[in-house]
Amino acid sequence: MTQPVTEEQILEPVAATTPGMLRLLLSNRVAVVAGLVVVGFLVMGLLAPALAPYHPNAHHPEAIRAAPFGPAEGGHRFLLGTDSLGRDLLSRIMYGARVSILLGVVVVLLTLVVGTGLGMLAGYFRGSFDAVMSRVVDTLLAFPFLIFALAIMAATGPNLVALVLALAFKGWVDFYRVARGDVLAAREADYVTAARGLGASTPHLLFREILPNIVPPLIVLATLRMATIIIAEASLSFLGIGVPPSIPAWGTMVADGRADVASAWWIATFPGLAILLLVLSVNLFGEGLRDILDPRMRK
Repeated sequence: MTQPVTEEQILEPVAATTPGMLRLLLSNRVAVVAGLVVVGFLVMGLLAPALAPYHPNAHHPEAIRAAPFGPAEGGHRFLLGTDSLGRDLLSRIMYGARVSILLGVVVVLLTLVVGTGLGMLAGYFRGSFDAVMSRVVDTLLAFPFLIFALAIMAATGPNLVALVLALAFKGWVDFYRVARGDVLAAREADYVTAARGLGASTPHLLFREILPNIVPPLIVLATLRMATIIIAEASLSFLGIGVPPSIPAWGTMVADGRADVASAWWIATFPGLAILLLVLSVNLFGEGLRDILDPRMRK
């Protein structure tokens, strides 16, 4: 009976994250700062019930449109002010971080698994399955991402499950294309040929030999894709067809404050700054990962 090939038997070792790569990441100050900002938003969202001074939907009638950094209103102090219903903006921004990051992570993980799995199968087996998937991908690419999600949400209305599916339905295409292209190149590599010659099974070749070597570009793409998902969710919530109104979301908060920009600028400004800072930090951190994980970017 043929024994599975071991890691020591392949001609090329599987690429892995090394301490040297970690040192390269730490030497990129912009990426480190961006990563810390993302972690800060993540901690803020996870610990929102403990950190937020008020419940996000608590109304304070005595403090309608209270200005930020101002004196206490009705015995309460609101660091970032309140909105047109007297709700504390700081608390709502903290809870909104949870929504944006959670949706981003869920959608990215779902699209990563689906796109990578289909891409690996198409790239390795080729044939009719690859041809059919290529036609499906070409059809989906003909529709703009945000317009596609907008059409789905307009039909279903504000709903978290529908929002995840709308953002993920086409989002897997990018992961599919990257995985398929890398598998097409890897399936003929020396280490895969050696493992195949030693009697390795197809699942072993796909998941033990090929997959670890295509992970770096997928990690970079997942990081950058998360920023796109956050923007898409905020855009749909701004239009009123994303997150349900009862759940604090940054896009909804910006929409609520657009009518009061002249008299109460803080209602839309602070949630908008939160979106800008998080998306910018995710993109900068993703760029730092790309510089390290993509050999073509190294000098």
